[in-house]
Amino acid sequence: MAESQHIEWKESWHEKYLKWVSGFANAQGGTLYIGIDDNGVVKGIDNARKLLEDLPNQIRDILGVMVAVNLHAKDGLEYLEIIVEQYPFPISLRGKYYYRSGSTLQELKGAALTKFLLERQGKKWDGVPVPSISVEDLKNSTFSAFKTKAEKSNRLSTEDLEGNNKELLESLNLYADNATMLKRAAILLFHPNPEKYITGASIKIGFFEDDDDLKYQDEIKGNLLEQAEEALDLLKTKYDKASISYTDDGAREEKFIFPQDAVREALLNAIAHKDYSSGIPIQISVYNNKIIFWNEGQLPENWTVDRLTEKHPSKPFNPDIANTLFRTGYIESWGRGTIKIINACKAHKIAPPIFANTAPDFEVTLIHYTKEALAAKGLKPEFITIILFVQEHQSISNTIVQEICKVAKRTATRYLTDLEGQYLIKSGTIGAGTRYILKGDTIGPA
Repeated sequence: MAESQHIEWKESWHEKYLKWVSGFANAQGGTLYIGIDDNGVVKGIDNARKLLEDLPNQIRDILGVMVAVNLHAKDGLEYLEIIVEQYPFPISLRGKYYYRSGSTLQELKGAALTKFLLERQGKKWDGVPVPSISVEDLKNSTFSAFKTKAEKSNRLSTEDLEGNNKELLESLNLYADNATMLKRAAILLFHPNPEKYITGASIKIGFFEDDDDLKYQDEIKGNLLEQAEEALDLLKTKYDKASISYTDDGAREEKFIFPQDAVREALLNAIAHKDYSSGIPIQISVYNNKIIFWNEGQLPENWTVDRLTEKHPSKPFNPDIANTLFRTGYIESWGRGTIKIINACKAHKIAPPIFANTAPDFEVTLIHYTKEALAAKGLKPEFITIILFVQEHQSISNTIVQEICKVAKRTATRYLTDLEGQYLIKSGTIGAGTRYILKGDTIGPA
């Protein structure tokens, strides 16, 4: 066994290790071994039998936690196993809260502690009531716009849509349990100036020639429903570029650098899942060949970004905000947003999207490989030809590389080997029919 989310080794017992018991109880449970060193070698403890009697009572009296303590022996050396179950309510050690994350122990403070305590009460940050704000303080025009969209999406009953603003908020579950105070979600969604109560509830968009060269920017304020509309409009009309072409019958066609469906989903994903307790705006960085959507937030516990590339359940970080956005038709309730981004990029014939989550940051990056951008990275013409072919056709084989680059099989193999890892990855069966697809890796601005 190695130290992990559920296992911790200690060579001897000290009362300070009660922090680890608290951390396991507040996370997913785990086992603390006493008498094993950091390398997993059993060293044994002389007082194992006394601790076997004392520890259950000590842990119960100080933490209020019931644990199982078992005595084990190896090669004549005795050690203890302390099994800690996950607890449904917060466990503190003298007023401090600890949490086991991976193989580390964290003391919860500030926003992280608030979030943890709310979740242990079965609540989310956006469901906390806000005193001294009534429905009269909210924006009538936003209610009207919401009703128009909700009627079109057919996700609210006619009775709900015909009710007054207070009744609509009740049907959206935007009142707290006592039905007298509005939730934070209501303020973010319908108040004319939510930043008065929630710092950083805004969106920043900037256009960069490179990471150090900001050309122009916009800051979008107002409630979330207004922000969504304004941001989508700015991204389409000011920050993206459309090429104009005409069909054989003379019809005018516009094709944007980035697929509009993917842009929409990435933006709404950021709005719905942002951790608004952070006080930091959503940030969208646009370059000539890529666009990055950043928000402070995290995936559900035990999820990785790979989960986002396959069918998955919907687990919104802000369920009340997500429910309202769903009623307007902005988002789906089945966890399909990331799949829609992937499919939109594929249909638009650009690189696969990159989903990155390094707590507390979450990013979605859309990349459109171009000849100019790749050349600016110093890639030779043959490599550029290969990458652009894969972007257009989704995959490539050694045989195709030989054809489009007019090279021998050995040279084609070398080209693919050089590109593998940074730009390409193998897909499917390995062997004579091996195919390569794009790895969603940034190429940097150009």
